Amino acid sequence: MSIRVGIGGWTFEPWRNNFFPAGLPHSQELHFASRAVTAIEVNGTYYSTQSPKSFARWRDETPDGFVFSLKANRFATNRRVLADAGDSIRKFVESGLSELGPKLGPIVWQFAPTKPFDAPDFEAFLALLPKSVDGLALRHVLDVRHASFMVPAYLALARRHGCATVFADSDKHPSFADVTGDFVYARLMQSQADCATGYDAGRLDRWADAARDWARGATPPGAPLVEPAPQGGAPREVFVFFINGAKERAPAAAQALIARL
Repeated sequence: MSIRVGIGGWTFEPWRNNFFPAGLPHSQELHFASRAVTAIEVNGTYYSTQSPKSFARWRDETPDGFVFSLKANRFATNRRVLADAGDSIRKFVESGLSELGPKLGPIVWQFAPTKPFDAPDFEAFLALLPKSVDGLALRHVLDVRHASFMVPAYLALARRHGCATVFADSDKHPSFADVTGDFVYARLMQSQADCATGYDAGRLDRWADAARDWARGATPPGAPLVEPAPQGGAPREVFVFFINGAKERAPAAAQALIARL
């Protein structure tokens, strides 16, 4: 089984006081972070187009086995009609992300909290997502943030197109752990500033157990679901990111979970 645990990005001012060694040059922060966690979700690709040179530099600065997940550009998902996103999807996918090679993890398609589930329009969008780029297979994960997606029709649609769905440990976004792809992608968003590891020991123990359950094809007990949990399943790759909440605690939380695993 493969369980990857990480953080969002690697450039965050508070981490220079509680994660990065004192005096570490900013240019070495990715090198350091990629050896402390096993994956990083890149948020910068959501806001601006990166160059092939940037992707190649990230690849070369990180160790073998490390993985980046990339947030797709917002112009592809923050629109009234998703079926019209073809040009934006193509521009993002062909921006050079294949330079990451085997270090390319899932692509996260994040939708606005105000975007409700419209089955025909959403299916038209999913049909636009490419299966590969430059011979590199692509994996897609959908970050849906409107409660109308918590229905069997959405789950069936995501499964039909082979897309995973973000499980958000959050009070602000829909939180459901139904598996729709061949991997699990969890974003843990409730870290607390008054806890050195973001989540206390008991909660970290439970997340470690949940990650193991997901990895072996099971459903963690008590997971919030739209549909009844299936019986058994194939082993899966699992991605767990500590993100948002008290972000200054994210690296410590990720390292504490890695230690448990």
